[in-house]
Amino acid sequence: MTRYHNFIDGAASPADTYFDVINPADSSVVGQCPCGTTNQMDDAIAAAGRAFRIWSITDDATRKAACIAVAEVLEENAEELAQILTAEQGKPLGGLGSRFELGGAAVWARTTGALELPVKIIQDNNEGRIELHRKPIGVVGSITPWNFPITIAIWHIMPAIRAGNTVVIKPSPYTPLTTLRMVELANGVLPKGVLNVVAGEDHLGAQMSAHPGIRKMVFTGSTETGKKVMGSAASNLKKLTLELGGNDAGIVLPDCDPGEIAEGLFWGAFVNNGQTCAAMKRTYVHEDIYEEVCAAVIAVAKGIKVGPGNEPDTILGPVQNKMQLEKVRSLLAAAVEQGAEILYQGEVPEGGNFHPVTIVGNINDGNPLVDQEQFGPIMPIIRYSDVDEAIANANRLEVGLGGSIWSKDLDRAKTLALRLESGTAWINRHGPLNPMAPFAGVKQSGIGVEFGEEGLAENTDIQVVHL
Repeated sequence: MTRYHNFIDGAASPADTYFDVINPADSSVVGQCPCGTTNQMDDAIAAAGRAFRIWSITDDATRKAACIAVAEVLEENAEELAQILTAEQGKPLGGLGSRFELGGAAVWARTTGALELPVKIIQDNNEGRIELHRKPIGVVGSITPWNFPITIAIWHIMPAIRAGNTVVIKPSPYTPLTTLRMVELANGVLPKGVLNVVAGEDHLGAQMSAHPGIRKMVFTGSTETGKKVMGSAASNLKKLTLELGGNDAGIVLPDCDPGEIAEGLFWGAFVNNGQTCAAMKRTYVHEDIYEEVCAAVIAVAKGIKVGPGNEPDTILGPVQNKMQLEKVRSLLAAAVEQGAEILYQGEVPEGGNFHPVTIVGNINDGNPLVDQEQFGPIMPIIRYSDVDEAIANANRLEVGLGGSIWSKDLDRAKTLALRLESGTAWINRHGPLNPMAPFAGVKQSGIGVEFGEEGLAENTDIQVVHL
């Protein structure tokens, strides 16, 4: 059995104790994760602080080259990392699974390396010259979730490094191994102390958030935990980027062809087994085509095999952990108790954290499965008659990560999309992200922005120079 280690100041940092990381498909032990201590976290932050003094004054070309080098590390070690990822997270190796995630992470690293934040000239005339410079902040603390352990780690790490910061990352205790190995590999191409990882229990995240040696926190996860990060960070007014929970709505207009949109609707809801912040978790369908859309989505669902991620014909894997599986089951039970109908439920293997692909109909706003983010393989389809009412219901909740409009009339769809209270709106699709397109939530779905120039700028402080 492989025992993984924290990586601090360019070297492995063994722990006194380790815990088993469990494969959600069969409950086998994938490997052992270090129980990082508060002293190790202090050491990692101190190492990142020392490295910052040098890394922050490196030239732009060096920082770009570092991002490209990390991308190459991801590409060269993609299969090893994908195998670890599937074992600990559960997603399939193929399709939209682990190999896809590693490929996307490499693309994100390369794209981030190519971003520029040039000096902005605010004034240049006979009264003088005013320049706006963007400077690195300091040590960036990163807390990542269990649904996309590598992708989201890269989202946090690369813009911080590109901007001249150093990083300490704390992965989820459910899926720490891929991140630990990735950071070890990346340290082969980065100066020591620029990227550090300390894995372990949740108390380490609270330590990071409050630590005076960290100048910015980046967190992806639930809204409730994000509030705790924000509260801890207030003690020394850290900068924050928080990408928090969503309960995305998709609205299907009556001019749609159910057969044409069924696959897009299915994958908008079930990408990564529904364990995606920006998955479509509420689908509003006009009454004129409601029955046809339900039937078309069910036809897609019938072709989906759920099973262990290492089997070549698996399309969706297990729910990652038992706590989340129980939440999914309880929300479904509550939905049915309040009158919802299970229109389709697929088959799953015995054992493991498997939950069948489930389509739920005859359900309304106010039902727990609609109002709460299920974060699993269930798709509630809600019948509506008036599009203004559907928009109002889509905007009713205190979250606003993404949303989508489905229609053949693109002009009308765009008009309606602009009425959604969401950081991102898609038309005739749901969920795809682009490394150059800013990604952010509104309301209680987050603070700050990721990706593109806007996301890179969030990793800097502004300094205005008057000449």
